[in-house]
This record gives sequence, C-alpha cells and structure tokens, in this order.
Amino acid sequence: MKDPMRSVERFAYNHPRFGVPNLMRYIVGGNVLFWLAGVLLRNYTLLSYITFDAAAILHGQVWRLVTFMFYPISGSMLFALLSFYFYYWMGSTLEQYWGTPQFNIFMLLGWLFTVVFGFAVYFITGHSPQITGTYLYYSLFFSYATLFPEMQVLLFMLIPVKMKWLAIVDALFFAYAVVSGFAWFPENLLPLVALLNYFIFFGGELWNRRPRKASAATVNFRRESARIRREQRGELYKHKCSVCGRTDVSNPELEFRYCSRCAGYHCFCQDHIDNHIHFTE
Repeated sequence: MKDPMRSVERFAYNHPRFGVPNLMRYIVGGNVLFWLAGVLLRNYTLLSYITFDAAAILHGQVWRLVTFMFYPISGSMLFALLSFYFYYWMGSTLEQYWGTPQFNIFMLLGWLFTVVFGFAVYFITGHSPQITGTYLYYSLFFSYATLFPEMQVLLFMLIPVKMKWLAIVDALFFAYAVVSGFAWFPENLLPLVALLNYFIFFGGELWNRRPRKASAATVNFRRESARIRREQRGELYKHKCSVCGRTDVSNPELEFRYCSRCAGYHCFCQDHIDNHIHFTE
C-alpha cells in the first residue's frame, strides 16, 4: 500500500513556497485575541458565534469555517497562557522539522477533515454540533510526541515527564471520549476524525514500527555502514548528499546527516535532510 506521506513530501518538495510561514503564530494569536475578548472579558456571546456550526454556516455565517480554529482554551489565566505557549512551541518546532509546506498541509488537512465531518453529521442527523479546534491541536501534540518521544516537559511546572507518556495518557482520553457516551454517534467520532491528518503523516511509520520477523529486506545498519566505509576508502570525502551530490569536501560549510526513515543508509546535506523523498529499497 502506498504511503500517503510520500505524496505530501513530493508536493512539498515541488512547491517549496506553499503555505504561510510561521502559521502557528497567527493561529495562537487568534486564540489569544478571542480569549481576551471572550473569556477574560466574559463576553461569552461572542464565543458562541465563532464555533463551527453547519446550520449557521449554511444560513450565511461563513466566518465560522475559520473562526472555530481560534476558539480559546477555557480555564484559569495561568493554564491558558501555558497552553498558548505550549501549542506555539510545538507548532513552531514541527514547522522547523517538516518545513513550511508540510506543516501547512498538516494543519489544512486537519481543518478540512473537521469541516467535512461537521457537515456530514448535520446532513445525516439533522443536528449541528458545536465544534472547536481543540482536537486538532491534540493532533499537533501527538505528532510532536511521535517525533520527539524522549523530550521532557514539566507537568504542573514541577514534575518532569517524557512526551511519550503524556501521549499515552492523551490517547486514553481520546478513547474515553469516543466510547463514554459523552456525545451520541456519529458525533463521538470527532476525536478520531481530528487525528486523520496525524495518521496520514505517521501511519506508514507506525506500521513499519510494528513487531515483525526479520527478513532479507530488513536493513542491517552495521553491514550498511561497513559497506559505506569500504566505498569511501578510495574517496576523499566522508559524507555525500544522496540528492544533490555535494560532499563535505566540496562544501565544508554544510552539515550532513543520515535519515532514519529511509530504507538503507542514506546521507543528506542540511538542505535536503528534511526535503527529500524517502528511499524505500
């Protein structure tokens, strides 16, 4: 089965200027503004006009297609400010890791799936649920935890906890939200729908991580590294980019790294480590 992430990477590689740079800055900025206007000033009527409501949208309130992404976090001022910073930090880190095009595609897919789901529920059931971007932001968290599972954060600003453990707790929360009966079917499926963009980006990687028997196609990194060393004995360079062919001799100012998602032992320069189509064989 073809990994949809390869199509995303190919599109991002061919369209390097696609998307809005620093997108998370604008999303969090919108959250902060509506939090100030709604929660801090207790203007809850305003907040009721920015959620996603399919019936209201069809009656002309089209701004809801966008503003539901800016629905602010409830809770104390300290909790809200920490959450805003946390979301901005994760989103900015993911954009730096993926690049602006891929990060924008990730957010765009999350928005699209949520909008389609909201309209589908309305047309199927006649009921228009009030939807915010909360679960979409959770998909950001799961993405960050998948890429940086050993990263530690201070829970309650005191307890160091690794991201992977927080992700497991949030996964249990998602499962509970689906099966607890808090929302009727099919509205209870919103947490899963909000994670579709996550599965597009990481589904292939998670599938490849599953336990399986070793086969002839399994990459032996020790053998591959020995092969690379043998090939380099007669060469002057130590590292060569698999995309552009530049080496640490021809371009000593460049940084070279190996991609753990490629099948085999492939080196890339700093310009292509996050901007290449992964080798599959």
